[in-house]
Amino acid sequence: MPCRVLMLKMSLLSLPRPPRPTPSSHCRTKCTRCRSLSFDGGRRTLLFMLPQLPEVIPLNVGGMGFTTRLSTLLRYEDTMLAAMFSGRHYVPTDAEGRYFIDRDGTYFGDILNFLRCGDLPPQERVKMVYKEAQYYSIGPLLDILDKMQPLTGEKVRQAFLDLMPYYKDHLERIIDIGKHRAIQRKARFAKLKVCVFKEEMPITPYECPQFNALRFERSESESKLFEHHCEVDVSFGPWEAVADVYDLLHCIVTDLSERGIAVEHQCIGVCDKHLINHYYCKRPIYEFKITWW
Repeated sequence: MPCRVLMLKMSLLSLPRPPRPTPSSHCRTKCTRCRSLSFDGGRRTLLFMLPQLPEVIPLNVGGMGFTTRLSTLLRYEDTMLAAMFSGRHYVPTDAEGRYFIDRDGTYFGDILNFLRCGDLPPQERVKMVYKEAQYYSIGPLLDILDKMQPLTGEKVRQAFLDLMPYYKDHLERIIDIGKHRAIQRKARFAKLKVCVFKEEMPITPYECPQFNALRFERSESESKLFEHHCEVDVSFGPWEAVADVYDLLHCIVTDLSERGIAVEHQCIGVCDKHLINHYYCKRPIYEFKITWW
């Protein structure tokens, strides 16, 4: 009996081994639909295929559910969504089997509507949809939104603000001073003095020839009188553009409001510093009131 068992084992060992699995023709390329795993020092190779994507795709975008056709997600090739659902990459699913995208889904419906039929978001959603289109790299949508309000108006406004290289720094200074004063005084609001001037010297046309001659003929000591700093917390200007002081004030209030800072302003006079002869500064000074709560 033991001899028969031994002979059976020897016969099994002498049988030829089954051929090793070889990749299919499309696997010989760098296709990622087929993956290989090696075990025991490369003696065994396991091939598996990524699951075929269904025609109708259930989505979970940051906890919000959506459903769309696969062809909708693949409409534009050079997009993040087209790459994700091309079948070349693994896309995680949630407990319900929906494909998960770790992104806030508030504006994802606007993205899908554009991919489906070219619908555009209402004006009040354009800026946020633009950010989502940037994330998903949807070039055609970005090109269209870039020409819509308020993005077009923001470009024009930014061209004006670029004339003042320290504009953002001055905004931060307004916030820092206002916060410091409110904390120091244990107050609900804080007040600052801000000077906003378009020209160095607001002079009349009659005074202009005399003033220009005086500027070019002044001595070095006199020139410092024209380059004084008004006694204010923050100063904006000068600039050369059609936009005036009220336009810049609007920009300042708008940018502070977008950061959740409630601010009011009013003109409280002009800088009355005497410069030379009968010339005074005359730059307008505004009082900014920041309410913190």
